[in-house]
Amino acid sequence: MAISRQKKEELVALYQKQIENATAMVFTDFRGVTVPQVQSLRAKLRENGAQYMIVKNTLFGRALDNAGRPRPDEFLDGPNAIVFLDEDVIGKGVTALKDWIKAEKVVEINGGIIEESILDAKDAAALANLPTKEQTLAAILGVVSAPSRQLVRMINAPASSLARVISARVEQMQEEAA
Repeated sequence: MAISRQKKEELVALYQKQIENATAMVFTDFRGVTVPQVQSLRAKLRENGAQYMIVKNTLFGRALDNAGRPRPDEFLDGPNAIVFLDEDVIGKGVTALKDWIKAEKVVEINGGIIEESILDAKDAAALANLPTKEQTLAAILGVVSAPSRQLVRMINAPASSLARVISARVEQMQEEAA
């Protein structure tokens, strides 16, 4: 059944909105997936802050062009569904997808887009190994605060050394007096 021009424009607008809100997208081939399986995958991804959407390839390609994102024509062939991820959930979302695929053994990751880069299937799956935004910020904070901690230790070192010397001298004087 043919889709009306108005419906196509609505779909392109919907896809474009999803693309503009996503930091990364993972393309999947969903051949052989049942409706209950798609619903369970959507629920699992939603729990992890990601969205799963089955797309029409030509309309999705137009939406990518409209959004100024690269157009990976090699992924826009066959039955496609896209996982939309924002910067906070890239690792969690792809991990949830990989876990679901491992359990169900149906969907296949074809590739992805992160910002302006096109990723092959292996690289898109590797997004699961990325740390979350919070983990990255914590690591940066640790690196940034390390010099200040060392500076405080260096400033305190002479005072604590002096205190130990005085304490030792007081003990020595007390022993001599006794």
